Amino acid sequence: MPASSIEPVDLLDLKLLPAWVNEQKNYAHYQGDEGGPVERGSMHRRRGRDRPSRKAKPPRVFKKTGEGDRRFPARRGQDRQEKDRRQPVGVVASQVAVHFLPRGPAVENVAAQIKSGSVAYSLFALARLFLEKPERYGVRLAAKPESPLYQLGESGAISPDQQFLESNAFRFAIEDFYKVDITQSDPIKGNFSNVARCKLSGTLLGPTNHHDYQRRLRNLYEQRFSRRMSFADYQRQVEIVNDPAAVEQWKEEARKVTTLTTVREETPATFASAAEAERHFRQNYLPGLIRTAQEIAIDGVLSRRLPDRALHRVIEDAWTLETRSPSKIMQELTGKFREAGLNIFRHRRGMLFVSPIRARPLVQESAAVSSAVSAILEALRARPGINRKELAEKLIVDLSGEELERTKLALASDLHWLVGEGYVIEFNDGSLDLPRTKAKPPVEAVAAPTAGDGPIATATDVKELAGLTESRITEEAEIGGG
Repeated sequence: MPASSIEPVDLLDLKLLPAWVNEQKNYAHYQGDEGGPVERGSMHRRRGRDRPSRKAKPPRVFKKTGEGDRRFPARRGQDRQEKDRRQPVGVVASQVAVHFLPRGPAVENVAAQIKSGSVAYSLFALARLFLEKPERYGVRLAAKPESPLYQLGESGAISPDQQFLESNAFRFAIEDFYKVDITQSDPIKGNFSNVARCKLSGTLLGPTNHHDYQRRLRNLYEQRFSRRMSFADYQRQVEIVNDPAAVEQWKEEARKVTTLTTVREETPATFASAAEAERHFRQNYLPGLIRTAQEIAIDGVLSRRLPDRALHRVIEDAWTLETRSPSKIMQELTGKFREAGLNIFRHRRGMLFVSPIRARPLVQESAAVSSAVSAILEALRARPGINRKELAEKLIVDLSGEELERTKLALASDLHWLVGEGYVIEFNDGSLDLPRTKAKPPVEAVAAPTAGDGPIATATDVKELAGLTESRITEEAEIGGG
């Protein structure tokens, strides 16, 4: 997908969210879904988990009709072969790993917006923002060596099933090899009182006594339903409609005559039917067209239109899981934001944030600050998470007139300096807080004991210090010392 077609990401939308700081969990050591049904749009478990658990249903995914957020298309109605169709999905899921990657232009757009201000954004919320629309991310499919992926040409349809790709290659690649022209023939003559219709797709097949009925029935089955059910089962999905309007609609559709002309030959050849063109395709183009690959990268829009149902379902399930807990795409964003010169840091409960300013605690004992600055720091230390208005109401009391305005300007100036230097963090939802301070390990408690040095460290003291040191090393390694 060209960079010009990628929709810009507006970070202003995040300011309209509720207090997501209170909704997140620590995903630094996330190892998989924690289980249990999850409400749509919430990260909290349902109540009443002490009651006998029922089998969890797969999350429903809806398709919006308007513009904006376009999620995976909703699944169609199930038929009696649904149980048999689930097994290939499990096989494909065990053979193909799905990774979601933020697209470069979208990352650059977000980084530029973050740099233009001074507020910090939740990396968790940003990761979900990238996953909301397929234009903002790409998908990397990695297969095992013993079960590679198959693709038509360099950018055609993808499937882990070579036979499926060969059987449907003409339908997938018809526009790349043939020019399709549709014309109108003479009106169909004859009186018909009913017409056959496919209940699964709504396609009108024509009267059962029409000479073209069997061909249309077989073609529709081969193209859309052959992998889902037998031909006998499909015939039971055909109904007879006694509706004059449906008969007239079929007559208009049946008047369409389709011709196909080759576009890759010096002397173009024209075929009067799709069946003739398909025979030509299989003889001249199909051999050597299908290639194998261990890893294929596609854009997010294409990942939602894959013709292979099993692979499409695997990507959909991976997207649902990643949207719930976007730890992998958060790691990708961390690296890209650092390359853009942004700072990644942890705050309360170990949550990750990105900011154009490096957060650092102000040590008042070693820095000479005014009483007004000290009052701001003390207010934030006593009540973290307040906004600018609440801070002003707390610090400015019993003033009026020009004195009130001067005090407000002085407070805004001091707060601007504190935020700009990283001594105070202003989050994108308007809340203010002090940077997290790292606890100093009690080095004296574990020093080698000598005569007259005082109490000797116990085994418990050494174990607690080792755990603290390991935790700090792990934290710094994960965020690169940010």
